[in-house]
Amino acid sequence: MSSEKHTKNIAALFERHFKEKPQNISALQSHGSNRQRYRLRNKHRSVIGVQNQDRAENMAFLEFCRHFYKLGLPVPEVYVDDLDANIYIEEDLGDTTLFEALLQERDAVQRFPMKIESLYTKVVKILPRFQIEAAASLNYDVCYPRNSFDQQSIHWDLNYFKYYFLKLAGIPFDEQKLEDDFLKFSAFLLEAKQDYFLYRDFQSRNVMVRQGEPFFIDFQGGRRGALQYDIASLLFDAKADLPFEARERLLQRYFEALQEYETVDTHEFLKYYYGYVLVRIMQAMGAYGFRGFYERKTHFLQSVPFAIRNLEFVLRTADLPLKIPTLTQCWQQLVRSTTLRELGSVHLPLIVRIQSFSYKTGFVPDETGHGGGFVFDCRALPNPGRQERFKTQTGQDADVIKFFEREEQVHSFLTRVRDLVSQVVENYRQRNFTDLSVAFGCTGGQHRSVYCANQLAKYLTEKYGVKVEVSHREENNWPIAK
Repeated sequence: MSSEKHTKNIAALFERHFKEKPQNISALQSHGSNRQRYRLRNKHRSVIGVQNQDRAENMAFLEFCRHFYKLGLPVPEVYVDDLDANIYIEEDLGDTTLFEALLQERDAVQRFPMKIESLYTKVVKILPRFQIEAAASLNYDVCYPRNSFDQQSIHWDLNYFKYYFLKLAGIPFDEQKLEDDFLKFSAFLLEAKQDYFLYRDFQSRNVMVRQGEPFFIDFQGGRRGALQYDIASLLFDAKADLPFEARERLLQRYFEALQEYETVDTHEFLKYYYGYVLVRIMQAMGAYGFRGFYERKTHFLQSVPFAIRNLEFVLRTADLPLKIPTLTQCWQQLVRSTTLRELGSVHLPLIVRIQSFSYKTGFVPDETGHGGGFVFDCRALPNPGRQERFKTQTGQDADVIKFFEREEQVHSFLTRVRDLVSQVVENYRQRNFTDLSVAFGCTGGQHRSVYCANQLAKYLTEKYGVKVEVSHREENNWPIAK
């Protein structure tokens, strides 16, 4: 059916319901959806008309939306529908999504302004109302395409990732071993309690902002499932690129809101949380691959570097309580791929993680997932720890710093270190690598390695303005001056 026919049908529905004609009809951008949306206006009102050929999807949306609206949840009011014509008219919530509000307020200094964090906080506090309060009386018979996020649903997402991302991106894998890991992974995810409403596509483009308040749309794919999936979808929404520390704060606000509706064991919740983060990342990457690699809509590929960064973070910080070696290997190959990081001409911030350690307690592990970085051995440098007056001090104390500043060997060593690390920092920034690890080791992890770590951090911060995180692994074991 032509677009002209759609607009005539929607205009006729508008006139039948409101007893007046629209004076203006304009097509709206549909983003990744096959639905066609129109804004209809006259001097009395502005509404949104939707045309979607998928009747089952329309039925799910209309049933859910009316149910949520009746419960007082912030969703658009549905004014009228004509399912035989595959059209309906709903409340106009404006043009600003949560994602667009974030971009409007974000700048180079404030990546996540307080105004936006407050808005996100409102969103995560409302989410449990959908998941628990509305779920109690929801009609799951209209769910589309399945009424629960079951093993088959999960497997669809995993295969979407396999066929439309891994294969199209040229990532090699053993198909049978990967399928075996998929089965283990889906079984693990389904161990989490599944009695909640799963919104399915809970991300920043599906939240509208009107007069500073959030309104929720595009929940037609909802079904029964676990709590973890939707909050993971929002916080790891790739292109929104929320600061990781802000994600932790928002997760805590979500926990607080959750406890008002149901007592939830946060330890048990977190056992499965990063598994759902990973399955959501894979589902999103499958969508980027389908739209970008397969359909050649290249703007979808702009989200890939952000998804790689999310994946890298999870590999570094999460501890999944199951072994899925082939799938893990695929993730690690994605994280190591320069080609994927450079898609879409986006620029991601680099974080340099610098730490000191003692060789007595072993090498520092690579937590980034890409295997990059440096380990510098400081044991050939002059050791102030051999002098009694320095034994209870560290590389952060003024007297020890003065000691090193007088040593030419230390200056020469750090000059070479700076040259090597600078070359990699410049290269990583060009190639969209988001993590670089640098470690300094000495005998006790107290003087030489600590001083060198701090000096490099200061240099990189001043020269490149990159974010630097410094940690001293042996700090809790440093001797205390009496």
